[in-house]
Amino acid sequence: MLQNSVLRISVCISLGALPGALSRYYLGLWFTQLFGQEFPYSTLIINISGCFVMGFLTMLALGRLIAIHPEIRLLVTTGFLGSYTTFSTYELDVVKLLQQNRLELSFLYWLISPLLSLLSLLLGNTIAKFIERKKEY
Repeated sequence: MLQNSVLRISVCISLGALPGALSRYYLGLWFTQLFGQEFPYSTLIINISGCFVMGFLTMLALGRLIAIHPEIRLLVTTGFLGSYTTFSTYELDVVKLLQQNRLELSFLYWLISPLLSLLSLLLGNTIAKFIERKKEY
């Protein structure tokens, strides 16, 4: 279809980015309705879930449990998950809490967001490895 690999890769990433950004936006609205605005739950949940999916899919692909075409991998990881998760919104949420003089809450959020995101990525890796081992038996 597209012979130019640079153009093909750009299209793949773009096709993933649009639904990723829209998912983040609409899930963010929904989580804000559910949990309120006192704490940035929406960014926290989105980043943690995105890290889980990133860890899960990359481990499945690296473990050769599933074959993912490199361009599809870019569509999902760089495109969808890259626009779904957001470090800049995380930092903005920290600053907003600081500006509201909510020092303890801003520190808690600043601390737990990357830790829970890392743990979520590792959990995704672990579950994918478990599935891979089950398939071998």
